[in-house]
This record gives sequence, structure tokens and C-alpha cells, in this order.
Amino acid sequence: MTEKNLPPEPASFAHVTEWVFDLDNTLYPRSIDLFSQIDRKMTEYVRKLLTMDHDAARTIQKKYYRDHGTTLQGLMLNHGVDPNDFLETVHDIDYSWVKPDPALGAAIKALPGRKFIFTNGDTLHAERTARALGILDHFDDIFDIIAADFIPKPAPETYARFLDKHGVNTEQAAMFEDLPRNLLAPHQLGMRTVLIVPNNLDVVLDEVWEHEGKDGAHIHHVTDDLASFLKTIAA
Repeated sequence: MTEKNLPPEPASFAHVTEWVFDLDNTLYPRSIDLFSQIDRKMTEYVRKLLTMDHDAARTIQKKYYRDHGTTLQGLMLNHGVDPNDFLETVHDIDYSWVKPDPALGAAIKALPGRKFIFTNGDTLHAERTARALGILDHFDDIFDIIAADFIPKPAPETYARFLDKHGVNTEQAAMFEDLPRNLLAPHQLGMRTVLIVPNNLDVVLDEVWEHEGKDGAHIHHVTDDLASFLKTIAA
């Protein structure tokens, strides 16, 4: 176990009064069949749009995701896709897979200061997910891809837009994310960074490149149990 994987020292977060959380695969684990539904719908969207077979569509989808931060951004830049149609289509999913997480809710509620969801998805999806988890009421606001003018993380200007909108002091902020590359900008801005990793049963569900940078100096802490991590630092 590396130092980053050790239980956090509460003193490391004593200065934090601004808590920023990614949504998908961060506030809930990859093992829940939620984002995988969105992933399949994105592949189908690309297949229909470009009239190609499933495998070719998935290759394009993943290329856009890797190169542009989201599949949507790639489709907008290369094919002029209507972002609202895309978001409505891919978020038409079954949220019943998401169950209330009282431990996570209690841990978030106990954190001092403001809490935000900062997502490359849209607000409606974030609200439905957080409501299903039983944690929606613990957040002060949601900053989504529409508020970001459809420019996704990890673009530095998107973090700047979020910080400016909410007046967040980065020296008193912490960010929780499942993608290492999305923690580069927060680290550069002076935020405490926490990488949420899948447990061993979940690791087969994601792309290999998504783990690139997971051992980087821009990541202060790593955990596969967000609720326990938060409970420890709020103690």
C-alpha cells in the first residue's frame, strides 16, 4: 500500500471548506450499471448518426472521449451534433440500479462548508443520480456541461468558469474525481486532489487509458471507498 492509499490524516483537509465532486463513477462505484448504460447509448447514437456498424461506432465514440474530454464534444466539433438532443438521448436510462447510500450521505453532510457536483454530464442526470443515492440535498449546486458551455473537463477554462461562477477559493478546496487527467488542473490551482479508483471487481469495466497518470504527483490521495474516506477526514 502506497502513502496515497493510506487512510487520510484529517489535518490534511482541515483547511478545506469547498468540496467538489465529480458525479459518474465517483459518487457511485463503477459496479453500478448506470454509466455503462450511458456508454452503450452513446455508441448507439454514433452508430445511427454515422450509419456504421457497432464496432466502428464504438471506436469513434471512445476516440472522441479520449481526445476531446467527452464523446459529445467530439461529435459537436466533427459533426455539428445538437448537444441537447445528445444529452437527452444518452441519459434516458434506468436509474433504479442506483440505491440509497446512507453512509455516503452522512459523510457528505458532515463536511464543513459548501459542496458541489462538477460533472461533464447535465444537471438533470446529476439530480436523478444524486436523488437516487439520497444525497442531493447535501449539495449547494451542480455545475454541468451546459454551464461549461459544452467544454468538458479537463479543459482549464472549464475549471475557471466553475470557480468564477461560485467564487471558490482553490486554496480551501478539494476535488474528488475518477479520472487522473481531470485532477491536473485542480492540483495546479492549489486544490487538494483525491482520485477515486474502482475496486478489483470493477476494473474490467473501464478503458485502460483512463488510468494514465494515476501515480502522478498531482494526485494527493487515492481511495476505493469514498464514504469511508470522507468519514475519516470529517472526524
